[in-house]
Amino acid sequence: MLPFVVALKAGESPYRQVVYAATKAVVSGELKAGDAFPSVRELSQTLKINPNTAQKVIAELVRDGMLEVRPGIGTVVTGHRRATAAEKRELLSGEMEQLLVEAKRLGLTEADVINAVINRWSELFGGDRDDTR
Repeated sequence: MLPFVVALKAGESPYRQVVYAATKAVVSGELKAGDAFPSVRELSQTLKINPNTAQKVIAELVRDGMLEVRPGIGTVVTGHRRATAAEKRELLSGEMEQLLVEAKRLGLTEADVINAVINRWSELFGGDRDDTR
């Protein structure tokens, strides 16, 4: 079982999708420093992707400073790198696009979407809102 969620979608690169899901898990704190990361074999078998693709995913995450390979232990999440605000916004961008396309499909207005986000934020986080807009 993977320590992060990835639902592979047809028409999109499995490599990019797995990198995105793993990066999101690290940036969001779902995966913390010292947490074990799946091996190439586990990634490829669980997601049914080519082992070369799984290796490429891990190599990119190591290059980005999110993972490190510890001989005799395996691959773990590092605590050395914090995501920048720009990286966090980029991770949110894809999900935001899906939300906006669905809202438009349903005939909602910009105000409807903004109010829905504000209300849901309040429900989830109790009004802890940054009013810097």
